[in-house]
Amino acid sequence: MKLTLSAEDQAFREEVREFMRTSLPEDIKARFERSIHLPKEDFVRWQKILYNKGWIAPAWPKEYGGTGWDPIKRYIFDQEMNAAGAPPPIAFAFSMVGPVLYTFANQAQKDHFLPRILSSEDFWCQGFSEPGSGSDLASLKTRAVRDGDEYVVNGSKIWTTLGQYADWIFCLVRTDSSVKKQEGISFLLIDMKTPGISVTPIITIDGGHEVNQVFFEDVRVPVENLVGEEGKGWTYAKFLLSHERTGIAGVGRSRHQLRKLKALAAKEVDDEGRPLIENARFMERLAAVEIELMALDATVMRMITTSKSGRPGPESSLLKIKGTEIQQAITELLLEAVGPYAQPYLPESQHPGWNGEPISSLEANLAAPYYLNWRKSSIYGGSNEIQKNIIAKAFLGL
Repeated sequence: MKLTLSAEDQAFREEVREFMRTSLPEDIKARFERSIHLPKEDFVRWQKILYNKGWIAPAWPKEYGGTGWDPIKRYIFDQEMNAAGAPPPIAFAFSMVGPVLYTFANQAQKDHFLPRILSSEDFWCQGFSEPGSGSDLASLKTRAVRDGDEYVVNGSKIWTTLGQYADWIFCLVRTDSSVKKQEGISFLLIDMKTPGISVTPIITIDGGHEVNQVFFEDVRVPVENLVGEEGKGWTYAKFLLSHERTGIAGVGRSRHQLRKLKALAAKEVDDEGRPLIENARFMERLAAVEIELMALDATVMRMITTSKSGRPGPESSLLKIKGTEIQQAITELLLEAVGPYAQPYLPESQHPGWNGEPISSLEANLAAPYYLNWRKSSIYGGSNEIQKNIIAKAFLGL
């Protein structure tokens, strides 16, 4: 599929490109380019710049503070933001809980939460996975027991990305154990400052603090924080996950990383002293990944332009599988390109405050952290094995 832009869309591309050039703070761009783990302050500062421009929520309907852009403009914006090296707005707020709220929440919840999400006054994290209930999300055990005008929540959530920064967490909780497991789940919004909540860091294999375990001990949550109907949380979760998996495809991000990899291949040499970009075997593998990315890009565009909502349904599982496979393949090629220079692993170099000297180059310094960190992508958002089951059921009738 070849995307040909209209004159209007081409003008919009130039507008976005100029905005990114003039408005993205250089310090944020530099830290994002060299770091996996940005501090909350960088995310919020950049999000407020996008908010003041009116571009913070490209996929939201205009009546809720979004741009009202069509799928092509959203595609252009995503591509140009990634090309500029800009951090994406936090998905938990803008791609996950936000769409759930404007689709299923009551008016009071919309009026309270949506403006605070748009302005970055509230920073959100996701409370889905649990110990022993990761890909089998429906088996979750965190309970919310009704007590008058409150729910009393007990249990824990794990792999809670950026939970150490969050003001609010949206949670799936079990409100009824007497029915089919998917039917006893509700969608609850919980203030992270509520007594009884504790956050324990999990240091990942790349040496970073990105995820956490969150514990709930007799946490009292107002019933008014229930989204939609009690027992309908599974329906809202499936809606949310289709948004998440589409974003996980990460076409713009992968294209940006591929450009950097090509530039690196022009500088690094193989065992015979030739630039890697002249090494037939390496370039064959790089070309194969680029072809896969082009096919994924065309598939994303076909899906979002034919979907009435601009978002895929179950077919988002296809995007998730292929997108994460491509992301991991790029990190593998990056590791191969820098060779032994990736071995002096300096995990501290990925943190924004680090001001040391890399062993050989910035790319070599980040090769191992990127490779290790992106092992997660085929697991989160529902493991790729689970996505294959969804495809088999939804499309093949198995």
